[in-house]
Amino acid sequence: MTSTTPTNAKTAPVGDPGYSALYLRAAALLRELALARADGSLRHFLARLGRIDVLVIDDWAMAPLNETERREVWEICEDRYQTRSTILTSQLPISRWHEQIGDPTIADGILDRVVHNAHRIEMRGESMRKKRNPPQDEKKA
Repeated sequence: MTSTTPTNAKTAPVGDPGYSALYLRAAALLRELALARADGSLRHFLARLGRIDVLVIDDWAMAPLNETERREVWEICEDRYQTRSTILTSQLPISRWHEQIGDPTIADGILDRVVHNAHRIEMRGESMRKKRNPPQDEKKA
């Protein structure tokens, strides 16, 4: 996906009792993982993520992952594989995710778990933000 609007709409019914959802931008997720690692609560944080029914990670693969981040993302994907739903949105095409993950072996492991049985929605065209808020010079024309 390349937009958060469809993701937000798609997670709306998750508000039903009995289902849990968590929305995080990828950068925020990586910060939370680093904080949990630093204060000794990483195992608890990973277990919490594993219990969430729908995990939405927005702006995935916007920056390369370091070694620790790669392993933690792999662990999240492994824990959720075929048991919970994970939605990734990204501005980058899937063909570029491998290079952003870095290590080829770990990238293969993550992408195998994420892409296997996935429903892919690729959006094309102008950004909705651009359509709603055209640059000032276009508004005057």
